[in-house]
Amino acid sequence: MLHVRSIWNGAISFGLVSIPIKLVNATENHSISFRQIHSEDGGRIRYRKFCELEDREVTQGEIGKGYEDADGTIIPITEEDLSRLPLPTAKTIEIVAFVPADRIDPLQMDAAYYLQAGGAPAAKPYTLLREALKRSNRVAIAKYALRGRERLGMLRVVGDAIAMHGLLWPDEVRAPEGVAPDTDVTVRDQELDLADALMDTLGEVDLEDLHDEYREAVEEVIAAKVAGEAPPQAPEPATGGKVLDLMAALENSVRAARESRGEEAGDHAEVKPLPARKTSRAAPKQTGGKKSTSTAKKTAAKKTTASSAKKSTAKSAQSAKKTTAKSTAKKSTPRKRSA
Repeated sequence: MLHVRSIWNGAISFGLVSIPIKLVNATENHSISFRQIHSEDGGRIRYRKFCELEDREVTQGEIGKGYEDADGTIIPITEEDLSRLPLPTAKTIEIVAFVPADRIDPLQMDAAYYLQAGGAPAAKPYTLLREALKRSNRVAIAKYALRGRERLGMLRVVGDAIAMHGLLWPDEVRAPEGVAPDTDVTVRDQELDLADALMDTLGEVDLEDLHDEYREAVEEVIAAKVAGEAPPQAPEPATGGKVLDLMAALENSVRAARESRGEEAGDHAEVKPLPARKTSRAAPKQTGGKKSTSTAKKTAAKKTTASSAKKSTAKSAQSAKKTTAKSTAKKSTPRKRSA
């Protein structure tokens, strides 16, 4: 059982079935926090909350909510006012539909929560909803109210628990207008072949092996300062010229990726032509065993040169034969004597 403080208590409304639950955060932030200080003497910078009318600092318990009207008037809104909102989702996660998971645009994904069963009475209906989601291969779309506004959510199964992802409303997701290049660009098949070879060479990764290197570097700096030592120096950035040839950059990328994986890199990156267009990506391909584009061009050039040389030799031989025959014919013909 999760020993995490719940941030919301309510119920899941699944038709006429009500499932008491507690909402707990499914993620945590491991970022290093900094305090604001006065650069000259290291003193802490603090924000204090003052009442404009009394010109004095107030405590958190004295602070409430208020809505500012168009004319500047502040209208107090209490927690009791919000708890009486005429919404069925005020204390309920109301499931409104079940859809395939691929119907949800990842751009809509927001914060993630676990839905914890609220006591023994919730065990049976909680398990029923979880198993129904598993068997249907679908996710539940729900509406709920949290932190002063109604929200959209997606329920899915994670292990033996039900998780809920907050979703942005569709009109909160911006269209990608003006983001893509506005110039016409032609990508050649050879470039796609090399890009495909690079993707295959990089391969897959176990997400558990990834970690926050920036946080580790900051921790090293802090540890050095605490020990009175000089902080570690950043390595010199690689100085490389501007890459003008995309094909060369791709070939070098494939070669570098193979060397980093301990594989032997040949003179040229071996690529595999892309297959005919399909609706889904095929299984990862082996990139070895075929000649590269540049090797194929060299081979074709050699064949062309050899063929031209043979034709030239044949023509020279035929010309030599004709010259010899003419010379022989002239010698064998008797000259007429003059009278």
